[in-house]
Amino acid sequence: MLNVDACRSQFPALNQEIDGVQPVFFDGPGGSQPSQKVLDAITGYLSRSSANLGGAYFSSRQTEETMRQARESAKSLYHAKSPNEIVFGANATSLSFMISRALSKTWQQGDEIIVTALDHYSNVSPWLTETEKAGVIVHQVRVNEIDCTLDIEHLSSLVNSKTRLFACTYASNTTGSIVDVYHAIKLIKSKSNALTYIDAVHLTPHGVIDVQALDCDFLVSSAYKYFGPHLGVLFAKEEHLRKLCPEKVAPAKDTNPNRWENGTQSYEAMAGLTASIDYIASLAEGAGSSKRENLEIAFQNIAKYEHELSRLFINKINVYPQITLYGIKDKGRLNERTPTFAFTIKGVNPRAASEFFGANHVCIWDGHFYAQGLIDQLGLSESGGVIRVGCMHYNTVDEVEQFFVLLDKFLEKCRSSAVC
Repeated sequence: MLNVDACRSQFPALNQEIDGVQPVFFDGPGGSQPSQKVLDAITGYLSRSSANLGGAYFSSRQTEETMRQARESAKSLYHAKSPNEIVFGANATSLSFMISRALSKTWQQGDEIIVTALDHYSNVSPWLTETEKAGVIVHQVRVNEIDCTLDIEHLSSLVNSKTRLFACTYASNTTGSIVDVYHAIKLIKSKSNALTYIDAVHLTPHGVIDVQALDCDFLVSSAYKYFGPHLGVLFAKEEHLRKLCPEKVAPAKDTNPNRWENGTQSYEAMAGLTASIDYIASLAEGAGSSKRENLEIAFQNIAKYEHELSRLFINKINVYPQITLYGIKDKGRLNERTPTFAFTIKGVNPRAASEFFGANHVCIWDGHFYAQGLIDQLGLSESGGVIRVGCMHYNTVDEVEQFFVLLDKFLEKCRSSAVC
């Protein structure tokens, strides 16, 4: 069972006061808060070990160890076969652009790729940019509008022998809908020789990832979404890292995975990554016999608690006739969604809502969140997109209750004035 109070005590941001009140962070899908252990790891590296790789002295050796530990930690997080399948970068977006440039060198005119309308466009634009150069045909999988899940039947109709890539999100950063990626990859591989590229940025703080079970070719996340620093973390099968050609500085070592990491890396962020993964593993309270087992148990504990938050949120928001909630509303399907909620209020500009809550130090978001295909398909692009509330395991039942107290005040304000 998750001890939420013990979790919250480890996050300085959650325990601060702004204008005499504790802020409420419902902005998890946009970026989580870092734990104190992560902050300590980052400052500890910078204050005692800052150096570059390859030196014949202590801090350079410590930097090499910091990088090694980060790869091992990411290996455990993803359940990769080898730490050599882990590549670091500035963020998930830059890593996706890097792989798109490498993969596009293998494409020919008339080849086809598949992207989805559910994705953040950091997993769409990199592929579109390269297909325009190569003369490759792009298909986009539709979303089932009733629950904002991926239309698997439509996906099946798009796959053929010319398909070279399937790029898909693991979970929507807007509605929280989780894609059955295992099924989707099986489908792709049964009908083509396409590679699969999975964006797990939104799922990673909420659910366990197993790249071996998925049999995906690539998977990417960003550590700042799971209580760490800004650092992109890519899984890539070793065979692809060997065969594909990266853009690299000529004198740099031509060994994997380092040849995919151009320039001096953020070693302090790697120290923070290890600390963030250690934090998640600690939520198992030592029930496992390895870091991987502890991560699996921790994510079970996280999911069980977050289902409670989701059930409460859905129950409460469903009583408002003027509010439309997008995504999975069935409380029997909570395992198919994260505690991220997208909704609109009839006659209300989403920005007006987020400004009201922001003035009360409750952090929520509004807009399209770079999920352009989804917002376009839902017909919400011209009206400001949606309002988004995103919970993490460190959010509380009381904070959800507080949100709805403020929501009632906001709706009353809208009824009594024309500002909304």
